[in-house]
Amino acid sequence: MARGSRLTKLDAFSKTVEDARIRTTSGGIVTICSVLVVLFLVLGEIRDYRRVIVQPQLVVDKNARGELLPININITFPHLPCSLVTLDVMDISGEQQSGISHGIHLTRLTPHPELAPVSTTQHHVHEEGALHLDPNYCGPCYGAPPPEGHNGCCNTCDDVREAYISMGWGLPDDGKGIEQCEREHYAEHLAEMRDEGCNVAGHLLVNKVVGNFHIAPGKSFTTSSMHVHDLQLYYDTPKEHTMSHMIHHLSFGPELPEDKDPLHAQKVPGSLMGNNPLDGTVAWSKVKPYNYMYFIKVVSTSFLPLGVEPGEPGSLDTHQYSVTSHERNLAGGADADHPDRLHARGGIPGLYFSYDISPMKVINREVRPKSFLSFLTGIFSIIGGTLTVAAAVDRGVYEGGLRVRKLHQG
Repeated sequence: MARGSRLTKLDAFSKTVEDARIRTTSGGIVTICSVLVVLFLVLGEIRDYRRVIVQPQLVVDKNARGELLPININITFPHLPCSLVTLDVMDISGEQQSGISHGIHLTRLTPHPELAPVSTTQHHVHEEGALHLDPNYCGPCYGAPPPEGHNGCCNTCDDVREAYISMGWGLPDDGKGIEQCEREHYAEHLAEMRDEGCNVAGHLLVNKVVGNFHIAPGKSFTTSSMHVHDLQLYYDTPKEHTMSHMIHHLSFGPELPEDKDPLHAQKVPGSLMGNNPLDGTVAWSKVKPYNYMYFIKVVSTSFLPLGVEPGEPGSLDTHQYSVTSHERNLAGGADADHPDRLHARGGIPGLYFSYDISPMKVINREVRPKSFLSFLTGIFSIIGGTLTVAAAVDRGVYEGGLRVRKLHQG
């Protein structure tokens, strides 16, 4: 009994007898309003607890050694035919890929401004080749050393061009007087494509190191440790070829369709797909000797759905990039818009993309902003706080009513 009396003194919730309780209409209204407020706030708390946010994290990319980097491109040249387009890749390790055709599709386009597809071709203008020739045929190289790996022969017009280029010579009169070029209708092919445009689309696979890829006119080759292009057909033509271009798409890493891009679906700024700064870029040049340079910083990016850790199935890896650009007239001299700025003279016209790989990696991780304990704490806070405020309001209304009645009676 003594123990019970000691515990009774600690009771913080004193009770009133049923007969001492007074129920009022205003109290009922306050109770209903309190229940509605509690329900509304609890539903908001549940929704907030179930909400998933994307939390970015910056870490050092320690697993980039030996990786290959996919590059996805889709670029249109309104005033450059596919017969002149050459795509090359170089990197700081010394590796070069010249005249890339694997994974790249060139689509011939009707003259600007229509730019409708004509046909799809690869880098080679000639489609006939020399398949119908005698197996023992060995074509002359007309005074130039034969290209390596051709058994001392020049069996196609391309072989003759390559041999001439190695000597620094240009192909005379669109190949007239050269047996291989006449057989392959080289001049006719060039005349047919002269006024066309070209769309370059496809995928490159490069080493994940500092490097560049460029699209320039004319066949590329290396001489005296220098990378150069045969620009004869670019400059010596009645058609005003230029390096004007429209970049429809340029991205690094695996391409994610929109339904697979979680950040895009949540309309989060910086989505994995929708953050390609060069998409939609348009540049127009009125002169032939002109080049465009884009300096790109590539950052590895991962997306980890809720409960997925790096390297586990379900994680999505791609890349984002930032870019700065520069363009100049290869004739040199003062800049048209900034007379105090002088441009260097010389260079190869083209579209140059220099990319650098960031040592950092961005991890976009799905997380819940609230733990279960925080959720429970919020629920109890809502219920307790609402009831406390409701009791104070009910008490104020009740006592106010009593005073009004006393004033009327007095």
